[in-house]
Amino acid sequence: MLNRKFPLTRLRRLRSNSFIRDIVDENKITTDDLIQPIFVKDSDGIEEIDKMPNVFRYGLDVLIKEVCEICELGIKSIAIFPVIDSSKRDAAGSEAFNENNLACSAIKLIKEHYPDLIIISDVALDPYTNHGHDGVLINGYVDNDSTVSALVKQALCLANAGADIIAPSDMMDGRIKFIREALEESNFKNTIILSYAAKYSSSFYGPFREAVKSSSKLGNSSKSSYQMSSANSDEAIHEVAMDINEGADIVMVKPGMPYLDIISKVKEVFQIPTFAYQVSGEYSMLKHAIENGLLDNKVMLESILCFKRAGADAILTYAAKEISKELNK
Repeated sequence: MLNRKFPLTRLRRLRSNSFIRDIVDENKITTDDLIQPIFVKDSDGIEEIDKMPNVFRYGLDVLIKEVCEICELGIKSIAIFPVIDSSKRDAAGSEAFNENNLACSAIKLIKEHYPDLIIISDVALDPYTNHGHDGVLINGYVDNDSTVSALVKQALCLANAGADIIAPSDMMDGRIKFIREALEESNFKNTIILSYAAKYSSSFYGPFREAVKSSSKLGNSSKSSYQMSSANSDEAIHEVAMDINEGADIVMVKPGMPYLDIISKVKEVFQIPTFAYQVSGEYSMLKHAIENGLLDNKVMLESILCFKRAGADAILTYAAKEISKELNK
C-alpha cells in the first residue's frame, strides 16, 4: 500500500469532460436571455454602420425581413432605436411625440407581422434634438422638469403604437413616476417600464452616437449633468431604489462589462428583474479584436455569460443574432 496522502477533494473531477462541465455549470445562456437592438432609418434599404462591424441601419422596406431572421433564431425581444432625418430634429425634440414618427411606424409595422415579439422602445429625446442632448435645453442646461413633460408625451405615443416595454434612458429625476401615472391613466396598465436606472456618463457610447447620428449634434458637450459618474456605486443603488418606488418593473445597468459590480450589487439588493446593456463601445472593441486575430470569436459568448453570472436576467447586445446562431448549432 502506498504511503501517500491524496487530496480528498479534487475540484478537477467536475471539469474532467464536457458532459460533466455542462451538468454542473452554474449559469447558461439561451436565446431567451438575448435582446437584439435594431437601428431603423428614415430612408429605404440597408446601411452598414462603419464603427460597428456587422451592425446596420434598416429602412422600413427591409425591416420585416430582418425581424423575421431574428425571430427564426429564437430571440424573443428587440429594442428599437430610430435614426431620423436631420430636417425633423429641433431644439425641443418635438418629433418624439409625433404619433406617426419613425419609431412608432416601425413598432406598428412589426406588430402587424409579429404580434408576440416583445418590442422595447427607448424613451429619450437625443435622437430627435438638434443639439444631441436627451432633454430640453434652457440656457444651455438640460432642464429636468420640462424634459419629463416631453418624455411623458413620447412614452404615450410609443405605448399607443404597440410597444410592450417603455424604456426611459434619459436619467431625468422623477420621470418614472410621471410616465407610470400617464400610462395608468391612459389604460396602458400592462405596459412595462424598463428603467435605465443606473446609466453612467461613459466613453463607451461613442459608436452608438455615430449610429443614431447624434454625435455631430452633441459636439464637445457632455451628458455628465444627468448621467451618473463612473466613480459611483452607492449612487446607483439610490437611483434604482427611486425608480422602483416610482413604478419601474425592470431596471437596467448601462454600460455592461465595466460595470459588472453594479449589476451584481443591484441584483443582490433588490432582487428585481435586472437587465444589462453591452453597449456599442464594448461590442465594437471585441469585434475589432476578433477580426484582427487578437481574441478568439468565442469571447463574445463568454462576455455575455459574465453578465449572466453577475446577475443580469437579460442582455441587450448587438451580437444577439451571432450568439443565437452559435447556441442553435
